[in-house]
Amino acid sequence: MRALIAEDNSTTRFLLESTLTEWGYQVTATSDGAEAWQELQRERTPELILLDWKMPGMDGIEVCRRLRQLPAARTAHVILVTARGGKEDVVAGLEAGANDYITKPFEPSELRARLQAGARIVELQNNLADRVRELENALARVKQLHGLLPICAYCKKIRDDHNYWQQVEAYITSHSEAQFSHGICPHCYDQVVEPELQRLKHEVAVGPEVTVANSPA
Repeated sequence: MRALIAEDNSTTRFLLESTLTEWGYQVTATSDGAEAWQELQRERTPELILLDWKMPGMDGIEVCRRLRQLPAARTAHVILVTARGGKEDVVAGLEAGANDYITKPFEPSELRARLQAGARIVELQNNLADRVRELENALARVKQLHGLLPICAYCKKIRDDHNYWQQVEAYITSHSEAQFSHGICPHCYDQVVEPELQRLKHEVAVGPEVTVANSPA
């Protein structure tokens, strides 16, 4: 997973970069907010972003606010790195769009745990976005039946857009994702099937009629 670091202190930046690289992240390190913002506007936004709160020029809060305006960065997980630990500061950071924060000085184990939690959140968000896209694509492929359908009052065939008459099943199948399984309704069973069965039983019981023609004298 890709990570971006924005830290103006060269020693802290180097330690963060080497530590995250050792943990298996693809790291891009920047020295201030302006450089970080330039990197974040590229085509692929890093999934994890560590922003120092206080930097010359553009601080971490401003970078975070701008970042949240980018559609491609909606799932990025932002962690503010700050020496401020007051509730007001935490609220200000979260309102700017940060997902988490860690106060200086911090233990490597705490940083690693927060990064791992952020990576899990990003993965869940990406999986959810994939499912949403799949559903949207499926809905886009579904054909809708709408408007008036010319149907024969006797045989119940439907006239299509090319003035051809089709059976109801054929028309609906070609205009939707529906498939048919045939059955017999109670009314048709009583009116059609049952009389036909009785006729067949009668023919079997009586036998076929034989007509003998008289031969000429």
